[in-house]
Amino acid sequence: MRDEIVGYKEEENYKKEEEREMVGGGLVESKKFVVVGYALTSKKVKSFLQPKLEGLARSKGILFVAIDQSKPLSDQGPFDIVLHKLSGSKWRRILEEYRLTHPDVTVLDPPEAIQHIYNRQYMLEDVADLNLSDTYEVGRGPNAGQLGEVGVPRQLVIEKDSSSIPDAVGKAELRLPIVAKPLAAKSHELSLAYDKFSLQMLEPPLVLQEFINHGGILFKVYIVGEAVKVVRRFSLPDISKRELSTNPGVFRFPRVSCAAASADEADLDPCVGELPPRPLLEKLAKELRRRLGLHLFNLDIIRELGTKDRYYVIDINYFPGYGKMPEYEHIFTDFLLSLVKQKQ
Repeated sequence: MRDEIVGYKEEENYKKEEEREMVGGGLVESKKFVVVGYALTSKKVKSFLQPKLEGLARSKGILFVAIDQSKPLSDQGPFDIVLHKLSGSKWRRILEEYRLTHPDVTVLDPPEAIQHIYNRQYMLEDVADLNLSDTYEVGRGPNAGQLGEVGVPRQLVIEKDSSSIPDAVGKAELRLPIVAKPLAAKSHELSLAYDKFSLQMLEPPLVLQEFINHGGILFKVYIVGEAVKVVRRFSLPDISKRELSTNPGVFRFPRVSCAAASADEADLDPCVGELPPRPLLEKLAKELRRRLGLHLFNLDIIRELGTKDRYYVIDINYFPGYGKMPEYEHIFTDFLLSLVKQKQ
């Protein structure tokens, strides 16, 4: 299915948007804009390019211009930055060719890097390869403090044949309940299987993960370049051994975490609601930026119930819903300006 693209600013108009300030009827200044060409679906435009972002961007000298997919990309612009989130091999080829012929333009982000995390199998392998199970410490000497352990849930990839899932789970010694997610990370749906027999009801290809009780709270960590912002979201509730034995079957969830399920204002037990240490999140973000080759993504992190510092990364999303992130317009515009400054 082809992504629906919107383009409501024609290329020939945006140069006129280099605004001229008139004082006493005279032309005194021509303002040079940082031009950001964007190729986004209509849904992403609506959630991301909100008036508060465009207004602040304009005041900082940043202009967003829609890329027209009916025209050659090289004939449009000139752009300082290209911002995109479209699917399809044709678009990836266009963007790769554009990067080769326009090395002075910053493309957010490289198509091959984005494609890599769209597969949940490889997505969390990257996290595990970073040795994030080590305990990170801040400072040295007697004042040093431990930040915590970071890992990924034990998981198993099932590509086909749902009837083989119970045996595969048994051989891998995964513990019930099991979280099942589509192998392609473009879907946010998930299922929760309580018993071994019900595993046959799942539909491959998918990734199976051990469910970890986490107090029903998920930490959504937004990353925009070097900026890191974390918010709390309500998640799946904990599952007791009694519930596990008395509720056989598969339970499906279209989406677990969303802005409407914000837990930032909730009266939570500190053991559940306390945010992960900021130095830990910044170290995670820095290492994953380098490893993944991405500037724009978020991490879904949980803290194992009953522990103070054992965390798990359960998902990574490229170019997430930044419109739900507090102060996103300030963070994002500062990031865009920093990219141009680095180029200069």
